[in-house]
Amino acid sequence: MKEMDSNWTTILLLFGMICGLSQGHWEWTSWFNIDHPGGNGDYEQLDAIQRYYKERICPRPSAIEARTVHGVPATLTGEAVHLSPHLGFWCLNKEQISGKRCSNYAVRFRCPKRSIAAVAQSSWSQWSDWGPCTASCGETGVQTRRRTCSTQSNEQQCPGPVEEGKLCKGPACITTPATTTRPLDIPTTSSREGQPAEKPFIRKQLMSKVRREGQSVTFCCKVECNPPPDKHFWYHNGSLLPVETHRYDSTLVLKQLQPQHAGKYMCRASNTAGSIKSQPATLTVIAPGAPSCNPKPESHLIQLPYDCYQNLTQSFYYNVGKCPVVTCAGEQEPELRCKDTTAHCCGAVKLEERMISCTKYTLPIKVVSSCGCQKCIETRTIVRGRAIAADNGEAMRFGQIFMGGKKISMTGYRGTFSIQVPTHVDRLVLTFVDRYQKFVNTTKVLPFNKKGGSVFHEVKLLRKRPAVTLDCSVSNSISLGEIESQNPVAQLEIPPNSFYRQNGEIYRGLVKASVTFLDPRDISLASAAQSDLNFINEEGDVLPLRTYGMFSLDFMDEATMESLNAGQVKIFLDSAQVKMPQHLEKMKLWSLNPETGFWEEEGDFTFIRSRRGKREERTFLVGNMEIRERRLFNLDVPESRRCYVKVRTFRSDRFMSSDQIEGVVVSLVNVEPMQGFSSNPRAWGRFDSVITGSNGACVPAFCDDQQPDAYSAYVMATLGGEELEAVASSPRMNSNTIGVQQSYLNKLQYRRSDHEDTKVKKTAFKINVAKPTPNVPDEMNGPIYPYENLKECEEASFSAGYFRFYRVEGDRYDYNTVAFNEDDPMSWTEDYLAWWPRPLEFRACYIKVKLNGPQEITVRSRNMGGTHPQTVGKIYGIRDVRSTRALDQLGVSAVCLEFKCSGMLYDQERIDRTLVKIIPQNDCHRESVNNMLQDYLVNHLPLAVNNDTSEFTMLAPLDPLGHNYGIYTVTDQDPRTAKEIALGRCFDGSSDNVSRVMKSNVGVALTFNCNERQAGQQNVFQSLQNSPGQSLTNSMWMGQRKRGRGQRDNLYGLRPFNRLRKQRRAPRREQWQNSPQFSNMD
Repeated sequence: MKEMDSNWTTILLLFGMICGLSQGHWEWTSWFNIDHPGGNGDYEQLDAIQRYYKERICPRPSAIEARTVHGVPATLTGEAVHLSPHLGFWCLNKEQISGKRCSNYAVRFRCPKRSIAAVAQSSWSQWSDWGPCTASCGETGVQTRRRTCSTQSNEQQCPGPVEEGKLCKGPACITTPATTTRPLDIPTTSSREGQPAEKPFIRKQLMSKVRREGQSVTFCCKVECNPPPDKHFWYHNGSLLPVETHRYDSTLVLKQLQPQHAGKYMCRASNTAGSIKSQPATLTVIAPGAPSCNPKPESHLIQLPYDCYQNLTQSFYYNVGKCPVVTCAGEQEPELRCKDTTAHCCGAVKLEERMISCTKYTLPIKVVSSCGCQKCIETRTIVRGRAIAADNGEAMRFGQIFMGGKKISMTGYRGTFSIQVPTHVDRLVLTFVDRYQKFVNTTKVLPFNKKGGSVFHEVKLLRKRPAVTLDCSVSNSISLGEIESQNPVAQLEIPPNSFYRQNGEIYRGLVKASVTFLDPRDISLASAAQSDLNFINEEGDVLPLRTYGMFSLDFMDEATMESLNAGQVKIFLDSAQVKMPQHLEKMKLWSLNPETGFWEEEGDFTFIRSRRGKREERTFLVGNMEIRERRLFNLDVPESRRCYVKVRTFRSDRFMSSDQIEGVVVSLVNVEPMQGFSSNPRAWGRFDSVITGSNGACVPAFCDDQQPDAYSAYVMATLGGEELEAVASSPRMNSNTIGVQQSYLNKLQYRRSDHEDTKVKKTAFKINVAKPTPNVPDEMNGPIYPYENLKECEEASFSAGYFRFYRVEGDRYDYNTVAFNEDDPMSWTEDYLAWWPRPLEFRACYIKVKLNGPQEITVRSRNMGGTHPQTVGKIYGIRDVRSTRALDQLGVSAVCLEFKCSGMLYDQERIDRTLVKIIPQNDCHRESVNNMLQDYLVNHLPLAVNNDTSEFTMLAPLDPLGHNYGIYTVTDQDPRTAKEIALGRCFDGSSDNVSRVMKSNVGVALTFNCNERQAGQQNVFQSLQNSPGQSLTNSMWMGQRKRGRGQRDNLYGLRPFNRLRKQRRAPRREQWQNSPQFSNMD
């Protein structure tokens, strides 16, 4: 008891509260985050926080708390951190294990209350009793308790937490001694005592390599399994290489390379449990003297500012060129290695500066003039997302995330998570475990961009069914699937005395049983499917499955809550639920391997007939199963009728090649039509997701060449949680807009989700996945490709058929002197005028500007070098943004405008204070400047001249000032993430929260008074439509140029938007959510 008391005050509770600290005359400050984990670590120093936020923190705090920006308490991250109420918080990267970097932390401090009378009208109720401990026997869990706030004012809130928790230990594990019952003998195939044999699994695939003639190369087949592989086979272009000639094992070494060695290489490894084949890797052999990269750049068009129309090309586009990021041949390393020590890629080796004529000014632009082989740009790959309930979106708070059987991260308070993908991982398999046991343990295979950058996933979780009590001395029956007016899909039958403990002893007591079934007849649950529904056959090939239902089983001793096993369990599958007769003979029972994410066969089914009622005779498929380590099972059929669906995603509805977006998650749900009603899906059978690259994405799908509507599919696309729109199918279907030949389009029966009801959202389309007919020209060039033609699909030209998604864009425009694709970090170019100085760390800066006037105004930031000798007076880039009207004030709008942060340039040798001009594009005059911002600029010389009241000029601050200055700065490993967080804080006008709605009067840096535009005067967006010589296809209406404020990346479930867009889109969203077929699909 004494030990528990001593630990009481040292444990950070789940919601960032220390028990009892909100009592008395103390209160917690808001959260501060003034540093980021770049460089040596994360430093949230008290003196710096007091300097920036002196009005929000007391001189001598009595306590400190720290948590990550995702809400995970510092004590639960597993990282080495330091906290001091007198000094602050610091986390050093060098103190972390296995080379891990510190998370991004925020801190808050405990200070005396400023006014006790201010909260007199608000009071807390008594704390509730502590809830039950969530831990099983021998484990650690959490207990929580709550209280409520009684207040007489909606604006007045009680200080302190609503809920708090403490760690607790589960009951002791009790082993019941055997009496007259002999423990069960559980046979296993094992290489070591007590450990079953594991099928081989390749976590890191072979790497493609480029070599010159005469050099050497090494390929390594790294397989994980128990026992280790006893056989290895290597293949070149599909032909087995003789081991006698090449003398290989898990490593293949080729010396004195010649042109005939080029091609695709693949390995196959086997042990007693099975085999696995690697994905093929390409070896390119270059002749002596030949260039490793094509020196001529590819065409790459970027859009120019609205006032830079080019008469020569009659467009707003300019070809800046780009080098394809492909592997090239560097210097031969002295030692043969599986992975090259230094990776080499083709990239820009020479840039040429040109000047573009614009209205009243010229604009510099850097154009790629030559490509060559150089060291690859170092990048990091991040997977972010939210883990939420599939039924109502409830967040899985503080859940544990496992990879390869090891805990690697946690979800935050809102269910958010962020994981840096290890460089040795090609298949990211994560298992999400809810410590509160509300949700089924969920294993997901999450695709990511292997070139680097961030990808966002919404992980949908199935809620656990309430436990029922079973008497193990009698036979028990449990139904699987409860759809109204329909029979269950299957039924479990557990014979008497079938339960036994982990040590094999028969269990005689009562059993708490929770059986959760994922019913494929409910299409809203498709995204909650476990894993990626693949298995490995006897030859080692990865093949797909079509599901007829998944179920999770939890059997617990009612007294000790010890997990129980069950043997001789029978499962009865109703054959009437299998609408495709050919599937009856192929049906198998599978279990999920949570470490590999692959399904493994548990057993076959046999036919029996059972009479139910006086007039009904039904046929069942019966299988036997034993429930031991694995608790997630699947009723699946291997399906060989497979195709790929080609999809491209775009920044706007102009569908230009240069406007393609990478990093978009394209998801496809295979559905099986009800007989006689091809447009009404009976059940879904598979859920797949793929990430778009520079040439779109090829999404796997089931298809049929005999019956076009045998399989249909719904396709969706999301970027950072934002749903992209599909091309319209009504009132008139335009094959040129959709991107498919008309004859094939009729066969595919393309329908956007709002085809029959215009109030439904436009963010999905449905097709019949009809396999292309050989020798029919209109069907042989996409968008459906046979499964064996994956390479043809991946390398398809832009003129080939494909389906399209695009962003609903708004009034925003970005221009960089040195072009950079934020979707592809490897496109970064080393140059002093690069907007982002480093591709490993991206710092986004925004300034908030208030505009008094009757109209929405476009505001420009013009960013130039200010103090660095290499960049002074030269333009980094331009940002144009249309202001958002205030919801609560007439004649007021505000804008959050990006500017280039000050700091080190790419050479990391000298700081540049960016010279930033804020210019409203109307008849506006500066009224005021934030006093704290003005004081900071005066005290941090040099000071920019501000004689022109129609604009504002500053040398951008080096420090992350925060909302009190009207400046918002966020650093992240992904540029889109950094920008969206900073933008959300700017909208909210705070340094630690994000908002969906622009708050025009909070956290403002500058205020301008703007006059009404004279009659007949065009705004900058109208001028784009009326430029001389501009064709319709080249029209660059700025209102469609960039995504609207209602469509920004939803990285944290937050989406800023203006009032008009919200009102316009709300009816469609409401109709979508009420649709029975699509509810919960998003």
